[in-house]
Amino acid sequence: MATWNTRGLRGSALEDMINRTNDKYRQTGLALIQKIPTPITPINIDKESRHITLAYFDQKSTVDYIGTVQGVPVCFDAKECATDTFALANIHEHQVEFMREWEAQDGVAFFIIHYTHRDFLYYLKFNRLLEFWNRMRDGGRKSFRFDELDPGYEISSKSGFMVSYLDLISKDLSEREG
Repeated sequence: MATWNTRGLRGSALEDMINRTNDKYRQTGLALIQKIPTPITPINIDKESRHITLAYFDQKSTVDYIGTVQGVPVCFDAKECATDTFALANIHEHQVEFMREWEAQDGVAFFIIHYTHRDFLYYLKFNRLLEFWNRMRDGGRKSFRFDELDPGYEISSKSGFMVSYLDLISKDLSEREG
């Protein structure tokens, strides 16, 4: 049984930026993406602050966000990294399987990674993640380095969108067709 604690709040700044971007995408009719809450069962609640201090996860979560962009099904997960090396232990097997199944249904799956020490946002295509994942499974590195990433997938702020990722979904899709 997994328990909840403050480790789960590490990505809250990134998620806040993504949530604000998604709200703006919805308001402008560009996309409808929703944050998927992780179901928990509270064990202890602080009576004064009414905050949950201990809980367990009801089930394994799949991804952080699911929705549609101009009719294209999209799912993604948001991760933070404080160094130039991203440990694949931050991604779980059930997430990879869910994303694999999502893409088999003609959806687009990806990760948004915030390299906090660089203040750099990155769109990691699912097929690129699979290359790193398979390398690990074949006995190779259990991580990937920043310098292994395609700089053409940097996410930037654009026209008031804090985490402007729609153009990169389009780029990802066009590379699949070509």
